Amino acid sequence: MDHDNGRIATALVSVAKPDAATSDQWRRVLGDGGLQLAGELGRRHVAGRRRIGAPHGRQYVANAGAVERGNSHLLGEVEERKATFQFLLQVASMLGFEGICENSLDGVSDRDFAIEFCSVASLTMVHLSRWSEELVLWASQQFSFIELPDRFCTGSSIMPQKKNPDVPELVRGKTGRAVGNLTALLMLMKSQPLAYNKDNQEDKEPLFDAVDTLRDCLTAMNGLIPAIRPRPEQMRAAATAGFTTATDLADYLVRNDVPFRDAHEIVGRSVGFALSKGVDLAQLSLEELKQFAGEQIGADVFEVLTVEGSVKARAHVGGTAPEQVRAAVRRGRSRLRA
Repeated sequence: MDHDNGRIATALVSVAKPDAATSDQWRRVLGDGGLQLAGELGRRHVAGRRRIGAPHGRQYVANAGAVERGNSHLLGEVEERKATFQFLLQVASMLGFEGICENSLDGVSDRDFAIEFCSVASLTMVHLSRWSEELVLWASQQFSFIELPDRFCTGSSIMPQKKNPDVPELVRGKTGRAVGNLTALLMLMKSQPLAYNKDNQEDKEPLFDAVDTLRDCLTAMNGLIPAIRPRPEQMRAAATAGFTTATDLADYLVRNDVPFRDAHEIVGRSVGFALSKGVDLAQLSLEELKQFAGEQIGADVFEVLTVEGSVKARAHVGGTAPEQVRAAVRRGRSRLRA
């Protein structure tokens, strides 16, 4: 905020400084009145007057790099007609904007840039929240798929053995805050007539809070994710529980010309038999499987009844086969570098 204030005020006030290096050039373009106006605009910005509130918010959003809507300058609303169009373009360029607002009524009352940023922030936070929920579950004693580093967790005041997943829980909780900021802005604007109303000053708090919340959560997750330690043994044990390869057996039978309706029944009977023996499908003998499917089942069936075989079988775009996962990682890294 202080950086933005200084940037805008310096750009405007420096135009009107008599000792500025470009003072004579600006005077030829603007005249004495234009120079006075530039200084006045700078002073108004520092003072936080309402006319400069929308450009300030737009620059804040543009600097956050979220949506293009915020990247047009609002100096077109200035009532003092001494400011020429060329002057406005030059000042907008100095401040890093792509242009000026072409409609002064829309310029002072539009808050789409803030709403769109908060919408993007809310959606991003929802994705982070869902990810955080997975991490909380995976790190729990019931799952134990991953171990979170101590620096992102705290202990319990009552149970010394407990490690609370602070960062995922806080990110999950702050998602409601981000969505609330979006809702607040939408409700703020829903019934306002043109053009500027005092209500508009309430746009700053949800916008700035959305930026801070999103930035802090992304920073925290960026530090957490690379430090997660997976527990592949527990993951594999969970993957083999509950006859997870039953569908693979049905697919195998269908590939061997068994109608899916019949394959479904065969698999159901096979699972029931395995349950009665207290074993997994992959632990049944070939003879035991053949009593339900006859010669449609061969020795190669065991290639699909293991977790590894099941994973490798999905060798299509978006599938679980290792080569497909590696390809997805390469595509993701390529997008990040773009």
